Amino acid sequence: MNEEFQWNFDDLVEMAVTGQISQPALRRGGYVHWPDGVGEVLPGMYGITYGARVGDRAFGWAGDHVEPGVSIANPNEQADYALHYLTCIGNEAEVVTGLARGAKGVVTGEHARLLVDFSPDVLDEMTVGDTIQIRTRGRGLRLESHPDIEFKKMSPALARALGLRAEGERVSCPVAMELPPRIMGSGAELNAEFVDQDLMSGDRCLMAELGIDQMRLGDLIGIRNVDHRFGRSYRDGWVAVCLCIHGDSVMTGHGPGILTLITGPAHLLDFHMDPTANIAHTLDIRGMA
Repeated sequence: MNEEFQWNFDDLVEMAVTGQISQPALRRGGYVHWPDGVGEVLPGMYGITYGARVGDRAFGWAGDHVEPGVSIANPNEQADYALHYLTCIGNEAEVVTGLARGAKGVVTGEHARLLVDFSPDVLDEMTVGDTIQIRTRGRGLRLESHPDIEFKKMSPALARALGLRAEGERVSCPVAMELPPRIMGSGAELNAEFVDQDLMSGDRCLMAELGIDQMRLGDLIGIRNVDHRFGRSYRDGWVAVCLCIHGDSVMTGHGPGILTLITGPAHLLDFHMDPTANIAHTLDIRGMA
């Protein structure tokens, strides 16, 4: 962590929230449709995903909106909103029921459910319905020297590990990839404190041309000329740093999900390319630091 940066870590409130592992779900009829109208039944959201973790590919799965690790929710609506709004990327999670009780994991994303990474041996002992408790900390995070840069869904653990660097008056964050704002799709209508925004990945040739089809789950992503303070809108001279949290989709307007982490004016916030900028490395989730 750059020692020049002064954070308000000591002011942050730490609280516990819980959720249960969700059963995988499909809409009635089961079909999702490719842009050409052809329907297909594919696995995707919720449950325990054994074969996909942060650090793995975001494209190429025989699935739709594949969520790495474990997906959890709270059946009480207000408690579920607390689970969503208070939890930050990098928060510690612990299994508190079932055969895997006591096992520790880490929050890696927020989709329709909270996404938590556990090691494969822990996943083998889990079952749908197990309760996960998260120690939430990070809401209200602020960089004292740059109050006009907003941090969203970021834990102190992630802030320390990101590798931010000072470049004059700017703060620069390493990213694995830059995305053009024109390909951002579903989720623009949501506030930037809640869930993610999908890429419009239906043009496979464009994805390959731009190298976007090489994206990995957990990659840090940079986008220029977007303002993610309140929603996710185009604004010249602003920047957002985001996180790839789920896999590709066949549906029009959908693709890998990008969760907002940092946003601010370009004279204060920038990013630089680093192909290893992935939370599997940054947070040493898979022993990859």
